[in-house]
Amino acid sequence: MTKIVGLTGGIGSGKTTVANFFSDLGVPVYIADDRAKAIMDQPDIIQRVQEIFDVNVLQADGKIDRKAVRELVFDNQDLLDKLNNIVHPSVKQDFQVWLEQNSSADFVIKESAILFEKELHKECDLVILVVAPQELRIQRVMNRDNTNVDNIRQIMNNQLKDVDKIPLSDYIIENIDLILAKEQVKCIINRIKNENDTI
Repeated sequence: MTKIVGLTGGIGSGKTTVANFFSDLGVPVYIADDRAKAIMDQPDIIQRVQEIFDVNVLQADGKIDRKAVRELVFDNQDLLDKLNNIVHPSVKQDFQVWLEQNSSADFVIKESAILFEKELHKECDLVILVVAPQELRIQRVMNRDNTNVDNIRQIMNNQLKDVDKIPLSDYIIENIDLILAKEQVKCIINRIKNENDTI
């Protein structure tokens, strides 16, 4: 049976880069955030999302204005919960279909920024946590998103801290140097495959 390996990490940790390393080495990778964006472009989801807002959140092309939605739910837990209740079940269903399509693999990677926050780790056989020093993470996000330090720190404060995630994780990847991070990925692949061989 195909193992589900959760992959997560705080903002700027480089979890997407690590996910790409797994993909490059032949492991099927499901990026939950990318799939959620695709799902939010589906007409039925667009309609349901618009219904939870009092103002128009659609662009001229009829698709959801993600920036407007982000701003509306940022400080409104009720709206955020309603949005999540639309998107998350659809992502979960989408993942199950994808998992069946990749059932011949020893294991698959499910990458999610909110793996622990939404207790999705309980649906995984193993969990990999990507970590990096906070200042390096901030620098990466500033370079990537052209945003300021205060915004990044606010996002970090809303995320579960690494110190709380580490005890819940099976593998830790320290993502400071890309070459070393890729070597850690190779080691984890070998260990998981060896575990499967000995079962």
